[in-house]
Amino acid sequence: MMLRIQMETAASNEAIQQGTLEKTVEDAMAELRPEAAYFTVGDGCRTAYVFFDMDDASLMPKISEPFFMRLHAKIDYTPVMDREDLRKGLAALGR
Repeated sequence: MMLRIQMETAASNEAIQQGTLEKTVEDAMAELRPEAAYFTVGDGCRTAYVFFDMDDASLMPKISEPFFMRLHAKIDYTPVMDREDLRKGLAALGR
C-alpha cells in the first residue's frame, strides 16, 4: 500500500512549533513498519509517501485519524505492487 499524507500548512506549522509533528510521524512509523517512507512537498503542502503492507483495511481509521485530527491532513491510500507481485500478476495472465 502507498499512503500519501498531505499535511495542512497551518496545522503542521503549529505541530512543529509545539514539537508534536515528529511524535505523530514516529508513532505512525512504529505502527506501520514501512518498507520505505519519503518526505517532500506536494501541491504546496508537507507531504509524506509511506509504503507498507496492509493486510486488513479496518486499520485505515487507526492509521488516518491521528493525521486528520492533529494535522488536518488529506490522506490517500493506493494499492501498489513490488516486483514479485508484478511477476505473479503477469504470470496469472496465462500468456
